[in-house]
Amino acid sequence: DFDEPFKKLFNQGMVCGKDKETGAATKMSKSLGNIVSPDDIVRDYGCDSLRLYELFIGPPELDSIWDDRGMDGIYRFINRLWNMFMENKDRDVLETPELIKLRHKMVHDITTRLEQFNLNTVISGFMEYNNKLIELTKENGVDKETLKTLAILIAPFTPHIGEELWQELGGTDSVFHESWPKYDEEMMKDNEKEIAVQINGKMKTTIMIDVNADK
Repeated sequence: DFDEPFKKLFNQGMVCGKDKETGAATKMSKSLGNIVSPDDIVRDYGCDSLRLYELFIGPPELDSIWDDRGMDGIYRFINRLWNMFMENKDRDVLETPELIKLRHKMVHDITTRLEQFNLNTVISGFMEYNNKLIELTKENGVDKETLKTLAILIAPFTPHIGEELWQELGGTDSVFHESWPKYDEEMMKDNEKEIAVQINGKMKTTIMIDVNADK
């Protein structure tokens, strides 16, 4: 005589191991010798790396195959993210239109993918934006507001590192007491667009013009 308290049932896939003889995906079992110990991974890579890899390994509704090489890639990403923060946290960088647009796009992309439960693409999104921020770090640096926004976004996925990054940025309370960042679609729009220039039917170059320019 009561309704289910849930709006939707989601069945996640299974993380499988490899059969040592055939290489095919199979359930992990002691008899096959393909069990992965989380204790060993936490010892070598940290629990945030394990958490990220489990989310990144594939769409959550499908079965996936465990691959130790994937842990190395995730661990490198976390270190690149950490180093990017450390290079920028004490720099007095003023936000630019480019940084503001990037920040709002990042919040939009991560939020949209998260709400659609595409968790593996959330992680790939963090990787994409971290690469962009590393490039900006080499130029003029990344402003504090963008760093704080990224720390809040990534905290649910890497809670330990999220808390440490928040403290490094001057936060005195837990990052989990912060509100989820909001995005403004107007701030995401491009001010310029690229136009191809053709002469006698052959493209010679491209130019950037104002998006509101008339024909």
